[in-house]
Amino acid sequence: MTSALCPAYEVLRLLTGKWKPAILFHLREQTLRFGDLRRCLPDVSQKVLTAQLKELEVDGVIRRTLYPEVPPRVEYALSPLGTALIPLLQQMHDFALSHGELLARRDLGE
Repeated sequence: MTSALCPAYEVLRLLTGKWKPAILFHLREQTLRFGDLRRCLPDVSQKVLTAQLKELEVDGVIRRTLYPEVPPRVEYALSPLGTALIPLLQQMHDFALSHGELLARRDLGE
């Protein structure tokens, strides 16, 4: 099946990446700088976080604002598209909480 046949594939493409949902989760209520995101996501490497942020920016999910200061200051915020994705991410979160036992069994190969 091609993405033209199922629009959901395009949405999934926006969220594909181990850290993308977590990045969006942390940006849902406030604008953050790179260092703030690193502190929120201590298990992600700087290289991977940078790559995920660039992909989200290219896809129009987040906005990157560079302030012409010394040293430069960069802030990340949700775009309107990113804001529109938050209810979907919340539903996924709620689904995982309400089906945790079934998801755990799947992880165990049952």
